[in-house]
Amino acid sequence: MTIGTLMRQPTGYVPMAMSLAAFAMIVWFVAVHGVVHQADEGTEAHLWQLLMVGQLPVLLFFAFKWLPRAPRQTFYVLALQAGAALASIAPVLFLHL
Repeated sequence: MTIGTLMRQPTGYVPMAMSLAAFAMIVWFVAVHGVVHQADEGTEAHLWQLLMVGQLPVLLFFAFKWLPRAPRQTFYVLALQAGAALASIAPVLFLHL
């Protein structure tokens, strides 16, 4: 089992795609509206939150399914998924301060 094989599994690439979509939404919003501090969260903020939280069940399923079969490769894929999630979280934290 290789890392590429695990990444081709839907549970391997869906969390990364969700993080990429959340990151792209942040970039698009800042490009169109600029950094706007609002009293109330808008639709984009709620969609971002849903994308980030929606990854958790997929990540857990991936870990439970593949950790017993290929632990080393699974940890690498989980690290890539965590990195993608952190890359999506970083602009929100940076722009919020």
